[in-house]
Amino acid sequence: MVRLVAALALLVIAAPALARPIHIVAYGDSMTAGWLVKPQEAYPAQLQAALRKKGFDVSVKNAGINGGTTRDALLHFDEAIAPDTDIALLEFGTNDLRRHASMKTVRARLTELTRSLRERKIEVMVIGFASLKLGDVARAAGAAYAEWDLPPGHYRARDHAHYNAQGYAIVVVRMLPQVERLIGRYRK
Repeated sequence: MVRLVAALALLVIAAPALARPIHIVAYGDSMTAGWLVKPQEAYPAQLQAALRKKGFDVSVKNAGINGGTTRDALLHFDEAIAPDTDIALLEFGTNDLRRHASMKTVRARLTELTRSLRERKIEVMVIGFASLKLGDVARAAGAAYAEWDLPPGHYRARDHAHYNAQGYAIVVVRMLPQVERLIGRYRK
């Protein structure tokens, strides 16, 4: 009986160590990649640190593509989104618009990306940046949605377009509750 109790106690203690971390992929353009900031200052690294500080066993991969478009996202989908991915955070569209793609095209490609992720049982958050509002794409796919819309100035990098470390820290704090909900949905 004592051996049985000891064995059960050992299993309870060892179980968390055997569980694998939750794999999150931040897939987006230069705003995700962290253009003009150090890798540890980009939002994926800050998000990982914030989640770990709250006790979550997570790994957040930065799959940002400087200059990336939704077309690039579709072309590089399989190399960016590994089979063990649990949650994907999608932030694309700004470069498409700069290259004169229509909003209809941006929405269609993001819908395809989101659908492909959901088919693989991956929880998804769509992120809209500034005037690029994508809540309808997220809602249609049953995905979470976040908007990054900080004022110009203090929170911007030296190019006045991308965020600096402080700007990324703010968007991470704002999106953290939604990411925690996605982790909860994944665990069910």
